[in-house]
Amino acid sequence: MITVKSFAFNYFSENTYILHDDTGEAVIIDGGCYFPNEKQEVMHYLTTNDLTLKHHLCTHLHLDHVLGSSFIEQTYGLKPRAHKAETELPSMSEQARMLGLPVQLDNIQIEQYIHGGESIPFGHSELTALLVPGHSPGSLAFYNKKNGYLFSGDALFNGSIGRTDLWGGDMEVLVTAIKDKLLTLPDETIVYSGHGPETTIYNEKMNNPFL
Repeated sequence: MITVKSFAFNYFSENTYILHDDTGEAVIIDGGCYFPNEKQEVMHYLTTNDLTLKHHLCTHLHLDHVLGSSFIEQTYGLKPRAHKAETELPSMSEQARMLGLPVQLDNIQIEQYIHGGESIPFGHSELTALLVPGHSPGSLAFYNKKNGYLFSGDALFNGSIGRTDLWGGDMEVLVTAIKDKLLTLPDETIVYSGHGPETTIYNEKMNNPFL
């Protein structure tokens, strides 16, 4: 059984997730911990539960989802993993400038590219990477079939979908990807989004006005 711990971090209330099973191996998805208290929250949770981080997975490389990348690398020795198309986005400092944020950030150094379709193991568990572009050129979602968990990033939200007016966004591409890759999952699948509350595939099929 996978345990999911969610945090809402940084300027954008971005959802960062830590997943772990009974082996103590863990994955962090979209490490957005930026402020000192947020970094402390992550360290406290990992230490208290005696967890070992194995992967830092990024659904995409918009600023709010990677504000903790330097901290995670310096503290746990893990560079983020993401789709290669995300390297087409503006630099972190340029994104911050365009969004009016007073932060200076180094560019993200990707440890290993994820193409979509791979299985990413940790402990006795695994995540399958799904390519769902449209919010950004290389947006990914991560799916655990055994527990019925989907981590959708900013592709799919409770009652909404990702914005497409940012760098490399495309509404038609996004809607098609959601319908082909996400809404084909079992109805009972729990969707953990990049912002806001969780939902289910069934709820989004029935009620999402954008789909």
